[in-house]
Amino acid sequence: MPATVLTARALLLDMDGTLVNSDAVVERIWRRWAERHGLDGDDVMKVVHGRQGHASMAVLLPDRPREQTLADNARMLAEETADMDGVVPVPGARAFLDALAAGGVPHALVTSADVALSTARMAAAGLRMPAVRITAESVGASKPDPEGFLKGAAELGVPAAECVVFEDSGAGIRAGRAAGMRVVGVGPRAAVHEPDAWVPDLTSVHIENPGDGSARVRVGD
Repeated sequence: MPATVLTARALLLDMDGTLVNSDAVVERIWRRWAERHGLDGDDVMKVVHGRQGHASMAVLLPDRPREQTLADNARMLAEETADMDGVVPVPGARAFLDALAAGGVPHALVTSADVALSTARMAAAGLRMPAVRITAESVGASKPDPEGFLKGAAELGVPAAECVVFEDSGAGIRAGRAAGMRVVGVGPRAAVHEPDAWVPDLTSVHIENPGDGSARVRVGD
């Protein structure tokens, strides 16, 4: 795969599927939810990646009252936060985060998880939490709305056009594009959404610092 080089002043990083492989627990919990509601598990799994839980539920059960969906989502978040079985880092994630810290590259976590779930999953995967974190509590709208990425850029003090997003899901890639940012797709879910560059995991991402306040992100070998 030929390398792509993107120059950026800041990186905005999704968590699930990008830094942390939580697919095992997501599958367990959402398939149980699908069974409880008489829905096809495969159809449900096509919707849930990248979105906040209540946003996924609203797509899948559009006629249900919002208050019921929010209460259901709170129960789901509690289930997810208590279940870390099978949560592991995406290959290369630890070295990638270490390279950003060592190079002083501004970066933020932008996740659809809430504070408790993102804290638990990053810890379970043995990954350092970025100093700047945008979570479900930080925004009024879930991905694919760009609000989270725009807030991340604002917190870092970097214009959106000078940020690069790392994402695994269709909803996340659409959010990054809507924010006016370039997007690196990570993993098999991302490949079909035509990001600006794509890697199977983070072992193929290399950070180079030219010393001018920017970072060169080399994607691919």
